[in-house]
Amino acid sequence: MCARAPFTLFPGPVTVILHRFRCRMDVSLFVQGIIIGLTLAVPVGPLALICIQRTVTEGRLHGIFSGIGVATADSFYAAVTFLGLTFISGLIIAQQYLFRFLAGVILILLGIRVFLSIPSAISAKTEHETYLKDYLSMVALAIANPLTLVFFLVILPGYDVVIHGVSFLSAAEFVAGVFFGSTVWWIVLCGSIGSVRSRLSRENLGLINRVSGLLISCFGAGVLILLVMTMGLLG
Repeated sequence: MCARAPFTLFPGPVTVILHRFRCRMDVSLFVQGIIIGLTLAVPVGPLALICIQRTVTEGRLHGIFSGIGVATADSFYAAVTFLGLTFISGLIIAQQYLFRFLAGVILILLGIRVFLSIPSAISAKTEHETYLKDYLSMVALAIANPLTLVFFLVILPGYDVVIHGVSFLSAAEFVAGVFFGSTVWWIVLCGSIGSVRSRLSRENLGLINRVSGLLISCFGAGVLILLVMTMGLLG
């Protein structure tokens, strides 16, 4: 929300123009955050596959809450980069090999679990604790991917406000945009997929689990292979 123009007894045209320009800049910052949030969320990767698989087998809300977990992690990295929190970003980058290793192993194990899972009949069973687990599990998995931080470190220096310093208000506007853009995408994606969930047979659900589990495990193996190559352990 844009702050009001400074109070003057006789506001001149210059004051009005500057105030309108400031409003446009605030809105632009939020919109830029939305665009970056969508840029991160739209590509289909292992996290998207997990959200889709949960939507199909458990229900749209499970997928949406999982997606919001990813959006939360993206927003965290956006805040760290935008505010220039070099201590946190430096710590994450310094331990990136550990994070990437854990992410790869978790993806492989999660993929195997999904592959072997036996889908139950479509039902209306939902528990708030389960939604919370969906959310927290995706926050942890997305946070374990330091490449998102690298993405922000590469993208955000292009914004003049980052170069010359920022306020918490500016950071909040940008981070809110990232979270909003990412969350909207997950709601649209999981909501759309969830609308056809009731038409799927148990055999179809089993096939989706096997394909999703295989792809998720492949992504995890790819993460580990790239990690080994990055560390120069492959001759």
